[in-house]
Amino acid sequence: MAIWDKWRKGLERTRQALRARLEDLGGKGASRDEMLDAVEEALITADCGVAIAREVRAALARRPIEDMPDAFREELGRLAGPASPLRFAEQGPTVWLLVGINGAGKTTTAGKLAELYGRAQGRKVVLAAADTYRAAATEQLAVWAQRAEADLISGRERQDPASVAFQAIEQAEKRHADLVIVDTAGRLHNRQGLLDELGKIGRAVSRALEGAPHEVLLVVDGATGQNALAQAQGFLGAVPLTGICVTKLDGAAKGGSLLAVRKALDLPVKLVGLGEGLEDMVAFDPAAYVEGMAPAFGAK
Repeated sequence: MAIWDKWRKGLERTRQALRARLEDLGGKGASRDEMLDAVEEALITADCGVAIAREVRAALARRPIEDMPDAFREELGRLAGPASPLRFAEQGPTVWLLVGINGAGKTTTAGKLAELYGRAQGRKVVLAAADTYRAAATEQLAVWAQRAEADLISGRERQDPASVAFQAIEQAEKRHADLVIVDTAGRLHNRQGLLDELGKIGRAVSRALEGAPHEVLLVVDGATGQNALAQAQGFLGAVPLTGICVTKLDGAAKGGSLLAVRKALDLPVKLVGLGEGLEDMVAFDPAAYVEGMAPAFGAK
C-alpha cells in the first residue's frame, strides 16, 4: 500500500467525521459565518481542542470564502509542524527511551521499532525490558526480540529499572550493537514518585553512554483524544522529552488529538501508529497527515 493511501486509511474515521460535521453545519451555499462555525465545531469534534479550533477559525476568517479549503489545509499543516526524523548517534550505539502511561502502546512500539529500524535496515538491536513490574511486558518484548532478531536484556522482578537500562547499554557496547531501545513501565502522569523514577532511568542512561539518550519519545494513545493531552503534560519535566509517538490514531475519529498534544508540548511528532500491522508504524509525514485528515469541504 502506498504511504499516502496508508495515511488516508488510518485517518478515515476522523476525515469522515470532519466531513459530516462540515456538511451538516455548513453545506453548499452556506454563509461565511456558517462555514467558520462548521470548521470550528468540526475541529472540536476531532479532538483538536477549543484553542486550536478557534485559532484555525481566526486564520480562515482573514481569507476569502473561496480560499477556505486551501487555507484549512495550510493551517493544519502549520499546526502539525515540520517532519522531524529520529536521531541516531554519530558513533557507538544509539539509545531511544520510550515513556508514557499504561496502555499507550510502548512495548509494541519498542518491538516495531526494533524490526523497522533494526533488522529491516541491517542494524543490530538491543531491547531493554526496563518494565520490571509487569512480567507480561518482558514476555511480550521477548517475542518481539525473537522476531526482530534482537538481543533482550531484562532484569529480575522489581529490579531497579535504571539498572536494567544501564546494563543494556553496557551490553550493547560489548556486543557492538547499533541501537538500544529502552521500554519503561507505564506510569500515571500525576504520580510524582513514578515520574521521579523515570528521571532516574534517564540519568542512568546518560551515565552509561555520553550523549544518550538520543531520543526520549513520549508514547501517547491517540484514540483517547483530549485525555492524551492531560497524559502528555504530566510528563513534562520528568525527563527531557525529544518527541512524540502517537499510537492507535486509526482507532477513533480523534485524529486531531495529535495537533493538541504537539501544540501543548511544543515537541515534534516523530512516529505515528496507523493500525495494528508492523507496517502501520510510520515516521510522521505532515503533508500526508493533512491530506489524510482533511476533507475537501464535501469532496469524497
